[in-house]
Amino acid sequence: MDRTPLPFRPPLPRRLLRLAAGQAVPLLALAVCAAGLLGFALLADMLEDGEHRFDEALMLALRQPGDAAQPIGPPWLALAMRDLTALGGIPVLGLLSLVALGYLLLARQGRAALLLLVSLPGGLLLNTLLKQGFDRPRPALVAHLVDVQTLSFPSGHAMLSAVGYLTLGALLAGAAAQRRQQGYIMGAAVLLVLLIGASRVYLGVHWPTDVLAGWCLGAAWAMGCWLVLQVSGWRRRDR
Repeated sequence: MDRTPLPFRPPLPRRLLRLAAGQAVPLLALAVCAAGLLGFALLADMLEDGEHRFDEALMLALRQPGDAAQPIGPPWLALAMRDLTALGGIPVLGLLSLVALGYLLLARQGRAALLLLVSLPGGLLLNTLLKQGFDRPRPALVAHLVDVQTLSFPSGHAMLSAVGYLTLGALLAGAAAQRRQQGYIMGAAVLLVLLIGASRVYLGVHWPTDVLAGWCLGAAWAMGCWLVLQVSGWRRRDR
């Protein structure tokens, strides 16, 4: 009679926990994608219903009482906001993406390079189509502190900065050795995205809901692109 002990198998709940821990990053990305799409849908529904009280109250709170042309805070704050908002523009994001793309191609990181090639241009196209579809004008409630030409919803700076900096942050975090380094990189990327979006409201060129919608959709688009490429990589390794 064979008395060879059977291999130990941990209980099912423990195996499920280990499986979930091993897939924590993809699950988190999927959750961000789903939450972003839901948030955008809710904000778009508010826009269709004509809800503007939140937008108007917050924009007026960022202006001197009785003077909608003067923002709150010292003069240097408006200058700092102009500098911050430029970080979410196409020239800066495009230049950073090209520099990162060149490095990835030299390092023969084809899948990471493809992520950059898909995420930012695709996000720009999607944002342009949505602006035309919603056709929301820029706010006229307060004075604009920078020149703007396009439509308002969703914010291109908020959306594209979320796409660009979260994508670059995810690529840098993937190369980091320690979790605290990864957390620092992603935290810095998120903080930069938040500051850029906040600058658009402070400068009076976007309603707050424009920026919230841009954040939601930008995060969803960035994580969605990342998930698609990850899934394609897993399938390639399984063959």
